[in-house]
Amino acid sequence: MSVPYQRCLLAVAAAALLPVAGCNKPAPPVQPESASQPPAVAQVGGENIVQLKRTATSNGAKPEFLSATVLPGRGMNLFQITANIPGKGEVQVFASPTLEEAAGKLNGGALDQNGNASFSFGGAFLVPYPNRIRGKLSADGKTITTEWKGKTITLPANWAGKKPGAEKHAMHGLILADKTDDVKTETSSDGQTVTGVIHAGNFGGYWPSQTDLNFSIALSGDAVEATITAKNVGNEDEPMAIGWHPYFNIPSGNRQQARLHIPAEKLAQVNNYDDVFPTGKIVPVKGTKYDFNAPDGVPLDNNFLDDNFSTLKRTDGAVIVNVTDPAANYGIHIEGESPEIKTVQVYAPPEKNFVAVEEQFNFGDPWGKEWKGMDTGMVTLKPGQSVTWKCKLALFTLPAAK
Repeated sequence: MSVPYQRCLLAVAAAALLPVAGCNKPAPPVQPESASQPPAVAQVGGENIVQLKRTATSNGAKPEFLSATVLPGRGMNLFQITANIPGKGEVQVFASPTLEEAAGKLNGGALDQNGNASFSFGGAFLVPYPNRIRGKLSADGKTITTEWKGKTITLPANWAGKKPGAEKHAMHGLILADKTDDVKTETSSDGQTVTGVIHAGNFGGYWPSQTDLNFSIALSGDAVEATITAKNVGNEDEPMAIGWHPYFNIPSGNRQQARLHIPAEKLAQVNNYDDVFPTGKIVPVKGTKYDFNAPDGVPLDNNFLDDNFSTLKRTDGAVIVNVTDPAANYGIHIEGESPEIKTVQVYAPPEKNFVAVEEQFNFGDPWGKEWKGMDTGMVTLKPGQSVTWKCKLALFTLPAAK
């Protein structure tokens, strides 16, 4: 859901360069990539950029999506979306740099090891785990070891808080730099759809079984829909969780008046906003500054958020989080449609012009002892089984003042 933080020694040098939602780092300034212009660069991550497009049909009478830019060379990152807003014109839905700037950062270098730069802008997909996983650090500081159902799992220690001695841990999955096969684009009467598959295997040797990930990203005037199906194609049981890391732009640039609606009763308490490790205590939001249940949302004001919301209310089966920018007469619904979505991570630093909303299966540190055996949202896939994550974006404008 969710949605900026220095987590590993390799990332320390990147502090001024890599904004990461929920990771205590600033996002780059938004610089428009017009939907009517070709991509500034042809490839990122060794694969062609895909730009889905459609022509506006409402003559400015209603909000409608115009384009979606996808990076198949970087785990199908949904890098940017543009939309036409009545009275505002074309806007960027995501807080992202230009494609040329992004290509310079997504280079596999020291600041991009394990694909970390992928979740610093746009909308990276997080598989097979969103959020943080803690464990025993290896002697060389490169991996952590944890346990799932009696099996030892070793993961990259790719993140840490910025404070001296902050604990290194695993962060945001294992496909951030993966290439996508069988990328195909189809055109419909009102938009385009791109599909592709990542044959993730055992995720570079880190996972107990073999996995195929099938992606579909569909653009129409009324919606952008992203779907991921993970299938266990191996011979062993495996854990699986899926999430997304989109940075939603505030088109007016006025963050204080922007409003947030989160249909959640509870919040996972964290040790601090540097580590952002859950304590295992889940607390009610009612009567606190974390209560965003008002139907028209609550102003962000100067509040800092890097929090995991749970006990979610569903509308027609979906977890619907709203980001509204009254000054721009703009709003977007983030609709998590999969029943496995148990939490929404939200990151919103007061000095930045975005809200990251990360609809995901699981709580942070899902195998941590702090949860005392609680179901933390990780799905178990037996050989041949699959699970699907789906999220839809829809635009809206505010009703006219009476």
